[in-house]
Amino acid sequence: MTIRVVVVDDQELVRSGFSMILDAQPDIEVVAEAADGEEAVAITRRTRPDVVLMDVRMPHMDGIEATRRLAGPGVEDPVKVVILTTFDLDEYVFDALQAGASGFLLKDLRREDLIHAVRVVAAGDALLAPSITRRLIESYARRATPAPNAAELERLTPREREVLELIGRGANNAEIGATLVVSDATVKTHVGRVLMKLGLRDRVHAVIYAYEVGLVGPTTGGPA
Repeated sequence: MTIRVVVVDDQELVRSGFSMILDAQPDIEVVAEAADGEEAVAITRRTRPDVVLMDVRMPHMDGIEATRRLAGPGVEDPVKVVILTTFDLDEYVFDALQAGASGFLLKDLRREDLIHAVRVVAAGDALLAPSITRRLIESYARRATPAPNAAELERLTPREREVLELIGRGANNAEIGATLVVSDATVKTHVGRVLMKLGLRDRVHAVIYAYEVGLVGPTTGGPA
């Protein structure tokens, strides 16, 4: 299957650069580009891509608001959005996650990492740039209100709880499978059940949840 992508950035050279990198992949097609948030919302609703790469600082409407309209709480058919920015600032991460983003990456990433990010998010995973540190996730968890009830963990089977803890430590599906000695398909099933039972929209929010309920923390590790 071809992954359909919309690239959003107010700088034409940045848009065209990302588009060329992605279009060169046999399994990725850039179906549209947009120069600001308003245009991004309109084009995305019309083309229904699998992934939107979204800049933050843009005229008319910034990327956070555009993300909120495409993937935020209450959106009936949310789109997967990856935030791309040159600014490694906490408030952008907080706002992007709250707006429904499935990933947050810095623009100085390697082309291989950009391609990987699109594939990972299209497959239903979520990711944060390595520079988004454990401190940042913990800080987000402290801000979140209301805190979830740890009793919700009782909804999970022992194996599902193990999977949630590994997600909270930043493990991807392959690493979870290797740790638990199960297949990738089995991992995907467990992850899906964890998200469904806890009412979490994606892996990023599963990481936050794991910190909020104390399943992982500074002494148990976390995403780097």
